[in-house]
Amino acid sequence: MVEPARGRSGPGARGHHLGVSAPDADGEVRTPADTVSVLTQRMGVQEANISGNVHGGWLMKLCDDVAAVAATRHAGGRVVTATVDGMKFVCPVHVGDVVTLRATVNAAWRTSMEVGVRVEAEDVRTGKAGHVCSAFLTMVALGDDGRPAAIPGLVPQSELERQRHREALVRREARLALSGELKRTAAAAAL
Repeated sequence: MVEPARGRSGPGARGHHLGVSAPDADGEVRTPADTVSVLTQRMGVQEANISGNVHGGWLMKLCDDVAAVAATRHAGGRVVTATVDGMKFVCPVHVGDVVTLRATVNAAWRTSMEVGVRVEAEDVRTGKAGHVCSAFLTMVALGDDGRPAAIPGLVPQSELERQRHREALVRREARLALSGELKRTAAAAAL
């Protein structure tokens, strides 16, 4: 089940002094809280391997699903996944566990945004819950023509949201640097 959207912020919530995303052409900005998406699902045998553990690929698909909802809430339209940063699974998920995924847009740029997803699993018989993994997905907004489209600005409100925004900027710089290095390596190899 995905939670309903929260209220949207109006143009008065700009926050330029925070060094955060500027409003879009219409002056529209949103906050990370506007984008929160929660997906809760009980894991069945169809999602598991023969050991009774849920496939990591299934959890990755759920991360993509919940991230797409958060990104769509921010963009106000269609989005696609551009990248997924590495996922490290820190505990298994078993058949019968209830998995909860929480997604929030951490930062937004001209047409793309980073969505953070946290995955937790609960054994409902014992009430024991644990952190399974976290992921950061870069989503790109698409217009009706299928090309990247401008998105609203994002203004973090709490200290935690500002920290997530700063960390998203660092990850973006690392992704862009890696992309540039890969292009240079490929060009050199083609010579």
